[in-house]
Amino acid sequence: MYVQQFPPRFLSILVLLFVLLISAACTPVADLSSPPQQAAAVKLVVATHDSFSISEEVLAGFQTETGIELQFLSLGDAGEALNKLILSKDAPLADVFFGVDNTFLSRALNANIFVPYASPLLAQISDEYKLDPENRLLPVDYGFINLNADRGWFAEKGLAIPATLEELTQPAYSGLLVVENPASSSPGLAFLLATIAHFGEDGYLDYWRALRANDVLVTDGWSEAYFEHFTVGGGGDRPLVVSYTTSPPADLLYATDGRTEPASVNVNPPGGTFRQIEFAGIVAGTKEIAAAQKFIDFLLDTRFQEDIPLQMFVYPVNSGAALPDLFVQFGETPTDPAVIDPAAIEANREAWITAWTDVMVR
Repeated sequence: MYVQQFPPRFLSILVLLFVLLISAACTPVADLSSPPQQAAAVKLVVATHDSFSISEEVLAGFQTETGIELQFLSLGDAGEALNKLILSKDAPLADVFFGVDNTFLSRALNANIFVPYASPLLAQISDEYKLDPENRLLPVDYGFINLNADRGWFAEKGLAIPATLEELTQPAYSGLLVVENPASSSPGLAFLLATIAHFGEDGYLDYWRALRANDVLVTDGWSEAYFEHFTVGGGGDRPLVVSYTTSPPADLLYATDGRTEPASVNVNPPGGTFRQIEFAGIVAGTKEIAAAQKFIDFLLDTRFQEDIPLQMFVYPVNSGAALPDLFVQFGETPTDPAVIDPAAIEANREAWITAWTDVMVR
């Protein structure tokens, strides 16, 4: 019988094809029903001052909708937080920073630690709050430093609540006022600036000397002044305190005695209040620029803006944000706050504080 002889090379090819067919048959078929693996969530670090607050449901809504995981980094009060950010500019601590106010605006901008971002939400914000034409820092909220008075205390004593800064130096109001140290307190600095704007650089120290002679009390911070020495806040013995125009709404919200109106009232001396504007910005060097821009948009949109008042007791800058009833009824926006250019504040802040300290503390 004739047996066909295949060339050795041809036999090698047949063997290779056979091996390939067996390998293909043993390869498992991909499970098309399994969902594809999702990309890891973007993590965004947001540095803030200690007073930043947001409702859990508002925060959760942003994270769910965007897939951005937020990590908040509290860095102290506003001035301390900014200083930490400036010192770490070569190795940034965060992607976004919230909490620069107009008393530190020039310092923040001169440090070149923020990148511009013209959020489309800026169209819903009045120009009066936009203090950086390059949009490195965008306005988020504002509030007013003023005086709070204990309504009941003055009624019981038959004494009129003072209406001007000058009246605070009169003997009738001796020992009644508590203020905060401007070297360690944001409202303390704001009130100092209001007196400088009102009395001028040549007259503000004389005014403070008169306050000292009238037994004004100086504390390190707002919490100590309000909760330890103000007669409304914590049972202290001083019925006048440097605080905020939104303190009366907070007083009513947290009252446990069933009161239907605040025990404290606002005192807004002509030219004697100060408007603080708070800003947020994208930190230079961030690798998450798109996520940072989304977060800035979130801060300016109505959902977060309407959450601001009862979380941080300041006003939203978005003109479309509705105010809670407490703010409508008991909050106030003075029409003639003190005005000092942020650049002038930056140039003179330390000298003003030092001069005040020489008069009031040393």
